[in-house]
Amino acid sequence: MFRRFCVLTAALAAMAVPFIGCSASQVDIITVSPATQALAVGQTAQFSATGTIGHGKHPSSSTDVTSVVAWTSSAPAVATISSSGLATAVSAGTTTITASMKGFSGNISATAVITVTGSSGGGTGTADITAVTVIPGTQAVASPGQTSSFIAIGSTSTGATEALTNQVAWTSSSNQIATINSAGVAVAASKGTATITALFTNPDKSIASGTATFQVVGGTTEEVTALAVFPGTQALIQSQQTQFFVLGTQGDSGLQVDETSAVEWSSSNTDVATVGTSGNGTPGLATAVGAGTATITAKFTNPDKSVVIATADLSVTIGAAQEPLLSIQIVPGDVTVSNKGMTAQYLAFGTYSTSPTIRDITNSVTWISTLPEVASINSCGSGPGANCGSSTSGGASGGIPGEYAGVATSLGYTGNSVIYAIDNTTNPDGTVVLSNPQTFTCKDALAQVCIQTVPTPQFATVTVFIQGAQTAPSGEYVTAPSDTGTPDLIHCGQQYTGSGGQVCTGTYEVGSKVTLTENLAAGSKYFGGWSTGSGCVDPSTGTPLTPAQLATSTTCTVSVNGQAGLNGNLSVGVIFY
Repeated sequence: MFRRFCVLTAALAAMAVPFIGCSASQVDIITVSPATQALAVGQTAQFSATGTIGHGKHPSSSTDVTSVVAWTSSAPAVATISSSGLATAVSAGTTTITASMKGFSGNISATAVITVTGSSGGGTGTADITAVTVIPGTQAVASPGQTSSFIAIGSTSTGATEALTNQVAWTSSSNQIATINSAGVAVAASKGTATITALFTNPDKSIASGTATFQVVGGTTEEVTALAVFPGTQALIQSQQTQFFVLGTQGDSGLQVDETSAVEWSSSNTDVATVGTSGNGTPGLATAVGAGTATITAKFTNPDKSVVIATADLSVTIGAAQEPLLSIQIVPGDVTVSNKGMTAQYLAFGTYSTSPTIRDITNSVTWISTLPEVASINSCGSGPGANCGSSTSGGASGGIPGEYAGVATSLGYTGNSVIYAIDNTTNPDGTVVLSNPQTFTCKDALAQVCIQTVPTPQFATVTVFIQGAQTAPSGEYVTAPSDTGTPDLIHCGQQYTGSGGQVCTGTYEVGSKVTLTENLAAGSKYFGGWSTGSGCVDPSTGTPLTPAQLATSTTCTVSVNGQAGLNGNLSVGVIFY
């Protein structure tokens, strides 16, 4: 009976229960962290011990054994150590710290070295935590339901270490794969890999963090129960290409996964359009072959052989006159990220008057981020109309050919940047279409990198006024784009109000430059020049224009510098006579 009990105990140990039965631990080896430590007299340092279970056929696993091992110091006169692993520096010198316990195959131990220098003059004090180490750095369990313990060790600016396991905020990058509680115990939920983060906030609100990787090796991923193809409709001209994407929704968890490369793609009419699939081109990349319509199908087969299908409609024309774009809608909605470098993919859908009325125009618009310190966004893609190499106000010039446009990237500053898409081609009626706005936010409450606050932009008003007798023919007007590139923010001229001229304004961020252009009617010589003292400068040198240049130049560049005396307004006069 006793033998059977021990066998059962070992089986339970193989399921990541570290200390059960037969009075012997299942731990094969232990490690001590930190391996070396320098202290001044009076300072303390927290040591931790991690036990690893490596025998058996299951993946190796680790657990915190700090409170289980016996702690000793080879030279207590140099440094002492408590039963919980807290070392205290006593006098100058070196001592070896040993952690020992009974393991699976006998007594096991591990050591660390403490070097003590002279008096610290102030004990441990209140030095900030500057770094956090999560132990173990990588961990794997066999299947959902199993657990693993993580510990957090903080390092201060003085070189001391502290146990922070119960003081940090623990988070998992994917609760569908693993959850973690306030004590650092992670629970496997489904097959996959998650990043475990320990976040510590100092009294002065500065933040330090550390990460580890938690992998669930076995088990089964939830079945895909639904697919969605983006875009749902698309219109191309012969020889153009467009990229389709697929998101799969998994079971009860609702986890959405990019399955673009995992599905089987097909076209209902290859004389109209072909589509790449795994092993034969780029998955989801459709090419317009000839005029007509085709249904693009994405088929996903689950491990249990169940099948999920989604479709999109594609129409192809041989060539078409420019069609007016009515509006632009961008998705997803507002996005919040927690780390520098995190991204969000925005898609732009244009509404047209003829079928298909909704079309993916992500690669043919210019993307704008109003606060580039918070998020950059690229305007470069591989699809029709991709404008690789063009600058965007989001701070990203062009992009990498082959990538999809509309990728916003966090630059690590706290704040809210508004994302827009602008149609690159002016409609036949001369209008330019601007999309609905969406907000991209980096929030400092979620991670330590989003802690720098972007200064609030300051703005000034540029006022343009037309003066003088109105004997010129119609057609003269002054224009200037916005500081983000939108055309005709200022559009001022007599033809809009009749005789007597016009006054119009535009708001610009302080520090920007505004170039006003005089548009003279063909064959007309009635432009009298910019008014003296208007602030017009040579755009290449920044030097003020001379009176002769003011009278003949058709452009005037002014700096929106917000200096005293402007009172937030910069006035530029234009004389027609």
